[in-house]
Amino acid sequence: MVTEPQFYTSSYSSNGGACVEVAVNLAVSDGLVPVRDSKDVAGPVLALPVPAFASFVDGVRSGRFPA
Repeated sequence: MVTEPQFYTSSYSSNGGACVEVAVNLAVSDGLVPVRDSKDVAGPVLALPVPAFASFVDGVRSGRFPA
């Protein structure tokens, strides 16, 4: 059974469309978190391994990526 990614944009994204969308529904079954540009939904999708995505989110939350 192939499951399609269910993309969503964070509710914190209110910056006029410069966002990414993620599909966490594949994290458990495939071990991946697909990410795409919200302005180009037909464009390329970057499939990140769960540990890499979790590390990125942790880095954002801890401030390791200053604006």
